[in-house]
Amino acid sequence: MSADSRSRLPARRDVTEPSSATPSRTERKAQLEARIEQQRIDILVEASRYREASRPIDEGWQALMRFKAPLYALGGVLLLKSARHPNSLLRVAKRLAAGALLLRRARRLLR
Repeated sequence: MSADSRSRLPARRDVTEPSSATPSRTERKAQLEARIEQQRIDILVEASRYREASRPIDEGWQALMRFKAPLYALGGVLLLKSARHPNSLLRVAKRLAAGALLLRRARRLLR
């Protein structure tokens, strides 16, 4: 071994006597286990908060999925009608958009 390679090697630690500044292996293990346990608790709390926040969206999606087959049928009927009479579909779409905007403004006004 050359002198250069020996100078780059880290100094050897004496394993038999632990330093008073560093915690023992069992203390360090206990600290890490406590930290992991706290992180698990934090994850559980955040997951619960996330489920509560997303509950209205999930309920709305479930309600929409209950009417999946009728919505497909309605879409098919509208598609057939629009293929035969395209102008009437545009007229209905304009009326629906105007009604939605009117409803939105009425809600804002009543708040």
